[in-house]
Amino acid sequence: MIRSHAQVIRAAVLFKLAGENQIVMGPSATPPTPSGDYGIGLEQLVSITRDHNISALQEYGGVKGLSELLKTNLEKGITEDETDLIKRKNSFGSNTYPRKKGRSFLRFLWEAWQDLTLIILIVAAVVSLALGIKTEGVKEGWYDGGSIAFAVFLVIIVTAVSDYRQSLQFQNLNDEKRNIKVEVIRGGRTVKISIFDIVVGDVVPLKIGDQVAADGIVITGHSLAIDESSMTGESKIVHKDHKAPFLMAGCKVADGFGTMLVTGVGINTEWGLLMASISEDTGEETPLQVRLNGVATFIGIVGLSVAVFVLLILLVRYFTGHSENPDGSPQYVRGVTSASKVVDGVIKIFTVAVTIVVVAVPEGLPLAVTLTLAYSMRKMMADKALVRRLSACETMGSATTICSDKTGTLTLNQMTVVEAYVGKKKINPPDESSQLHPVVSSLLIEGIAQNTTGNVFLSKDGVGVEVSGSPTEKAILSWAVKLGMNFDVARSESMILQVFPFNSEKKRGGVAVKLNDSEVHIHWKGAAEIVLSACKGYLDSNGCLQSIEEEKEIFKEAINDMAVRSLRCVAIAYRSYELDKVPADEENLAQWALPEDDLVLLAIVGIKDPCRPSVKDAVKVCQKAGVKVRMVTGDNLQTAKAIALECGILASIEDSAEHNIIEGRVFREFTEKEREQIAMKITVMGRSSPNDKLLLVQALRKGGEVVAVTGDGTNDAPALHEADIGLSMGIQGTEVAKESSDIIILDDNFASVVKVVRWGRSVYANIQKFIQFQLTVNVAALTINVVAAVSSGEVPLTAVQLLWVNLIMDTLGALALATEPPTDHLMDRTPVGRREPLITNIMWRNLLIQAVYQVAVLLVLNFAGLSILRLNSLDREHAVDVKNSLIFNAFVLCQIFNEFNARKPDEINVFSGVTKNRLFMSIVGITFVLQILIIEFLGKFTSAVKLNWKQWVISIAIAIISWPLAVLGKLIPVPATPVSYYFTRPIQRWGAAIQRWRAPR
Repeated sequence: MIRSHAQVIRAAVLFKLAGENQIVMGPSATPPTPSGDYGIGLEQLVSITRDHNISALQEYGGVKGLSELLKTNLEKGITEDETDLIKRKNSFGSNTYPRKKGRSFLRFLWEAWQDLTLIILIVAAVVSLALGIKTEGVKEGWYDGGSIAFAVFLVIIVTAVSDYRQSLQFQNLNDEKRNIKVEVIRGGRTVKISIFDIVVGDVVPLKIGDQVAADGIVITGHSLAIDESSMTGESKIVHKDHKAPFLMAGCKVADGFGTMLVTGVGINTEWGLLMASISEDTGEETPLQVRLNGVATFIGIVGLSVAVFVLLILLVRYFTGHSENPDGSPQYVRGVTSASKVVDGVIKIFTVAVTIVVVAVPEGLPLAVTLTLAYSMRKMMADKALVRRLSACETMGSATTICSDKTGTLTLNQMTVVEAYVGKKKINPPDESSQLHPVVSSLLIEGIAQNTTGNVFLSKDGVGVEVSGSPTEKAILSWAVKLGMNFDVARSESMILQVFPFNSEKKRGGVAVKLNDSEVHIHWKGAAEIVLSACKGYLDSNGCLQSIEEEKEIFKEAINDMAVRSLRCVAIAYRSYELDKVPADEENLAQWALPEDDLVLLAIVGIKDPCRPSVKDAVKVCQKAGVKVRMVTGDNLQTAKAIALECGILASIEDSAEHNIIEGRVFREFTEKEREQIAMKITVMGRSSPNDKLLLVQALRKGGEVVAVTGDGTNDAPALHEADIGLSMGIQGTEVAKESSDIIILDDNFASVVKVVRWGRSVYANIQKFIQFQLTVNVAALTINVVAAVSSGEVPLTAVQLLWVNLIMDTLGALALATEPPTDHLMDRTPVGRREPLITNIMWRNLLIQAVYQVAVLLVLNFAGLSILRLNSLDREHAVDVKNSLIFNAFVLCQIFNEFNARKPDEINVFSGVTKNRLFMSIVGITFVLQILIIEFLGKFTSAVKLNWKQWVISIAIAIISWPLAVLGKLIPVPATPVSYYFTRPIQRWGAAIQRWRAPR
């Protein structure tokens, strides 16, 4: 449905732009019309690629003729001259497209006021305003209604600003996600630039997993296959060559490698048109947000039910004459009280009921999640982690196991050849070319130069060379350069016939080349033991062919010896082939499978990739936190075991028991049930294919584990997608891997993965802190007002006061508690389970102790406050106002101290580290100052009166006592079984009994 929708939008936009003459529709094979400094115009260039017009391309002289019109060298690309780049952008456009504008601030305002509670409050404000003006006149009567209206206005503004800022945050993150780094060839050098900086005329290398960055035409391609499903909607891989050379932006390279000439960018590509017409939805709700919205809704329903109950009780009290005026006379006397006074009395009762609704609804809960996620995402970016999916923020905190790649994640990815065997002879040092026979040296250089996706080019300063490609390719190419390889000369001496790109399943890659004397060589390079098993001979130090059968054990020992020392072993081999057996026509040649047997071993090299310095500590932190780290690598078991010991994944050699270390092929041969059991034991998996990784993830998840997976290759995409949290690598990761992941690790470092776990736990912990704080406020205020209303018909905390508590305390409280940075203490806990309740027993204990204390003290003040405070000598109405103001003040100050308690739900010392969190201290200070202003200067707007210094001391004393009480409460042990179990278990039993009763006999 999504694809169909996208196709319809694309067709509509194309039609509209064609009508506006912004693009040219229909094929064109007319002679090229010059455009400024270039030999072809934008319209003709765009139409060739968009319409896949092969005849027009041929008329322009094919890709070579087109490159001349665009002033591009097909081998060296364009120059990096800024003037030339600007000219190209002016003539053919930039690789950007107009974005749909996000929702405006006014739209967020409109949505914010449509909350049911706020609508009730707006009605209450209007009624209260009318009632106040009617009974007390305009001068005094507008305070209550006006204050409620102002508070509601503030709630709407705060909500709108928060949502608007969140949308901007997500927009920035989306821009960051789209800003892909791609390789282009400029001035003969391979450079990495932003996808937005690509221009028409650029030469772009393509390899497996890349996203095609712009529309273009294939220059060279070997087994080049493109996944065009994102544009055509068909899950079909399309092979590209000179017969089908057109490439579309937005597609993915599924196989092979090659280069392309960019002919269309930005809005002049179909991908650009599609992206310009589809706005990305940033309104994703995480599972935690959904749960909290459910909690808030449930509490709101409870509050509304209680409010209706109180409304009925108060109406009964009023009409039965039990409600009294301040002087003790009944408010309603049948047949005596006027209709006007009855309406006033009923409206006041209605206001009390609305006040209870205000107390009950926790507006701050969804806000707390928004603030926590936005804060965490921003901070995670600073810790080198780009969050692609919001839900990953919280899920990462629940991770119980991490399946990590080795190369580049646990290791530095700075590979160098440190050991080499040519024949049976160990070359020492490994780059000493004088120890090689010319025949062996020539074949090695030929194989390395042609069987590679890397490149060697002159450095910018013209002194020395630079090497590009994957880390393994760079290591082997650098070794060959030291042996005397001239890359360009070596490649020119033979012609590539067919390429078998490196395959992660077969662990090798090959190439067939035709020499100038019509001889054909097939070169293979890959995992040492796999290539060795296909060899029948080797070249000795004299360049003579020897049988390998008797010497295979010697080579295997050499491989094992290197692997034990954590070297990656790569073997290089070749074989001659008869030219007449090579398919003559291009179509059969493209389908030709390279022979993989009867190879001649040329060399085995050991590549060192040292462990990252921070990895050992990071692994130790994970293990301490109850998160098991498993290493999944394509290297052989010996190399994998050595790295695992070096990184601390394996504590000792004794840990390498059966099934603790396993090969991928062994694991995949087990039955599904056996895999589930064995997966729990696996610490290291060597010689694993991407499918083995996927099977491991599936088995672990079925066993109840919350699995995080790191990956960088295209073939890692299924495992990344299947895992609870997919972590792709930002430097070495392919675009396919990044698209399938939830979080991108920008520095490819395992230590950054651990930081993500910390932040994930911090998100969950901060939400729990705020829930404890919020529910304490709600339970205490609701109980006080309900008890007071039912017993006396009056409430000590007015609607305006409770709006202040809900607005300022909740909003500032959310900001204070939601932005608590993660602490090391978080990594001392076990991971949060999938079904663990949001409100734990520890939270229930803390919440109830505080709520019971506040309710008890404030109810005593409510019913006996006049005598305790010695206010009986004052005018009764003024005395009640003083008492209620004291209750309000003490209640707010209790919440300020409760914020400190909520910071550390399970620790005695709630003040540890508080001075480091300046935001928290600032918010506490601001709240206290605002409370002083409200009591001392703005009392008439909040139905409060000024308090003398003794009453302030009493308020502060009540609040201070709540702190040691909370500390003592934390010494009370809590049961391991969640409180929710005692509620859900009977319901489950009743449900099961009903099912049995309803089941057919």
